[in-house]
Amino acid sequence: MSDSVAPGIIRKLWPAEATVFRDHLLRLDRDSRRNRFGSAVSEDFIEHYSARVFRSGAVVHGGFIEGKLRAAAELYPFSEVLAHEAEAAFSVEREFQNLGLGTRLLECCVLAARNRGIRTLHMNCLAHNRRMQKMVRKFDATLAFELDEVTAQVKTPFPTAISLAQEASADARGVAGAMLQVQWRATGRVLDLLLPHAA
Repeated sequence: MSDSVAPGIIRKLWPAEATVFRDHLLRLDRDSRRNRFGSAVSEDFIEHYSARVFRSGAVVHGGFIEGKLRAAAELYPFSEVLAHEAEAAFSVEREFQNLGLGTRLLECCVLAARNRGIRTLHMNCLAHNRRMQKMVRKFDATLAFELDEVTAQVKTPFPTAISLAQEASADARGVAGAMLQVQWRATGRVLDLLLPHAA
C-alpha cells in the first residue's frame, strides 16, 4: 500500500534504499531502539544489521513523512521448512509515534504475508510496550505473555486475485513515490550547495 498517512506515504523499500533504512534506525532514541530490537544495541550493530536486511529475503515497508523515512516494518519468512510462517518487526521514531504509521505498516505486512502464502505472522515485543500490543489487537492477534516479553500471532487469509492486485498496484505507486523522493533529495542537495554562495 502506498496511501497517504498523516503528511506522508507508506510504500515498499527497495535494496538501493538500505542506507535510508539504516539512517532511520540510527535516529531511533534509546527506548525506541530497545523496543525494536528487544535490548540496547550499538550504532555498529545497526550498521551491520541494515546492510544485511535486504539480502535476507525480507520485505520492508516504510512510512515517509516529508520525504524522510520515519517508520519501518520488516517481514521475515522463517525458512523454507516453515514457509507458512514469518516474523514481523516495527520501528517508529519517537516524534512520529501515535500517527497511525504502525497500524498502516502492519496492514502492509499482513497483505505481503498473505500473498506469499504465509499463514501465521509472529511478532515479539517487550512487556511494557503497550502501544505495540494495542496495535496488534486490531488484527485479532493472539497474545502470549511471558516474564518481560509478549508474543503475538496474527493469522492471515489465503491470497486472492484481489489481494495480489492490491500489492501490485501499491508497488507501482511506490516506485513512483521513490522516484519523486530521489528528485526531492537531489533538489535539496543542489540547494544546499547553492544557498551558501547565494548569501
